[in-house]
Formats: sequence, C-alpha cells, structure tokens
Amino acid sequence: MDNRADIKGFLASRRAKLSPEQVGLPPGTRRRVPGLRREEVAVLAGVSIEWYTRLEKGHIAGVSEEVLDAVARALRLDDEERTHLFDLARAARPAHRKATRRREVALAPPVQWMLDSITMSAAFVRNGRLDVVATNALARTLHAPMFAGPTTSAHGRANFARYHFLDPASRDFFVDWEDGAAMTVALLRAEAGREPYDQALRELIGELSTLSEDFRALWASHDVRIDHSGVKRMHHPQVGDLELTFRSLDLPTAPRAVHDLSLYTAEPGTPHEERLKLLASWGASTAEEGTRKDSEAP
Repeated sequence: MDNRADIKGFLASRRAKLSPEQVGLPPGTRRRVPGLRREEVAVLAGVSIEWYTRLEKGHIAGVSEEVLDAVARALRLDDEERTHLFDLARAARPAHRKATRRREVALAPPVQWMLDSITMSAAFVRNGRLDVVATNALARTLHAPMFAGPTTSAHGRANFARYHFLDPASRDFFVDWEDGAAMTVALLRAEAGREPYDQALRELIGELSTLSEDFRALWASHDVRIDHSGVKRMHHPQVGDLELTFRSLDLPTAPRAVHDLSLYTAEPGTPHEERLKLLASWGASTAEEGTRKDSEAP
C-alpha cells in the first residue's frame, strides 16, 4: 500500500488548472488536454522532464524540500496546497507506509468543561475524519437534525461528511449545500494527505465514494482545505434561517491525534443572534433535564 495515486492525482490536477499564459509561456498549439504539459512544469521548476515525470507518477519519497518548493512555485500552489504536497511527501517515506487504525484518544475532562462554559457560541470538537467527539449544549441543539439523523444512529457518532452526503435532509439544513460539500471533501482530502494509511479514514472515503456520486466528483478534483473558517447559513427546523460566523482552531490533545475546536456564533444585534439565543435556552433546558433524570435514576 502506498500513496502514489494520491500524489499523481494531486500534481496532475494542479497542472491541469494552469494555462501557459498564466505562467508566462507561449500558448502553443495542438493541446489535447487543458493545462500545462509536464515538460513545461519541469522547465519552470528547473528539473529534467524525466525527473518531473517520475515525480508525478508518485515517486516522491526522499525528494528534498528545495525541489518540492520549486515544484510548488511552478504549479502556483497556495499555502494550503503546498502544505498538502509536503504532507504527501512525508507520508511516502518508507517508515510511514503502513496501514494503521489510529487509537481513539479520549478528550481530557477539562476540554468538556471548557465546552460547557461556552454558552453563546455553538462549540464542538471534531477529529480529522470529521467525527464529532465532544460538544456543548448549543452545538447539539444547533445541529439537532444531524444528531437525530440516520447517519448518526447507524454509526453511534455524528460525522459531518456522512451527514452531508448520505442524509438527504442535509440539503434542507445547509442553505449553501454545494459550498459546504466542497469544503467537507477538501478537509477530508487534506487529512488523507496527512494520514493516507489511516484505515478508518480510508473506510470512510470508500463508503462515501460508493454511496455518493457528488462525493466521487468532488474527491476527483483533489482540492484541499486546511483552514476552516467563514460564514455558514442554515435553515433550522425550530428557529428558521441562521447566518453564523465560524472558526476552527487546532486543539492539541496527543501525538498523531488531530482535533479541531470549532465555534459558531452570530453577529451581535441581528435576528440571527436572537434565534441563536433561543436555541441556547432550549439547549440549556434540555441539558438540565438530562442531568436531573440522571440524578434521579436508581
């Protein structure tokens, strides 16, 4: 098992997005496919065509950082794409070529205490596979359709990618479904670059590729996203339309464990803030009711 197919697909897809005019080369004639030719990338990177061809076939292990930087510049990679290229190179080294099932790392209790202390933002922790591993009350209320949906009940854990692509109700919940779908796949593609031999991740990607044509099409684009922030628009079944600003931050937990802390909040003084406050009050009431029932249980 290796990640040569991922390397080949990524480099070829970036090459196809560039025209000769964009990089200062004459357009030429009789181009059978869009984008730059391999020999043109080789010239721009200052390497031989034989060497670049070998690289694009996935033979990237042992390539120096200087050469990777030259290829990144030739292909006009942005910061996230460059990071992905270096992740692919690191994962191609022989020491990393082993299928593993990463041990799930339990979050320390203080992390949950921190989440619970956040009352006016929906806060949750997710891993690199987009599983939700911890939430505050507002996050569960905000994403109630996902937590109550069939993809969560079938696997015992909410997963944003499964909900997005395998639950038809997600198209009603996410107003900008297509943009969210592209973001979701790009986040998974970046995680696959970091951990291409993570067996659970490969199983998830295989499941989504088998069951969702939309996922297959987006996965083939090889787009990556590492930074996760922006504006999310939702249509909540209880309070209607919500427009929330979100930001995800790295949450160090343990070696090789990738967790993000995500926060969703509304602009102060807007109807969206009022609706989020209403959800927060419902979430707090539900949490208190659950605590009371637990204390009364024999």
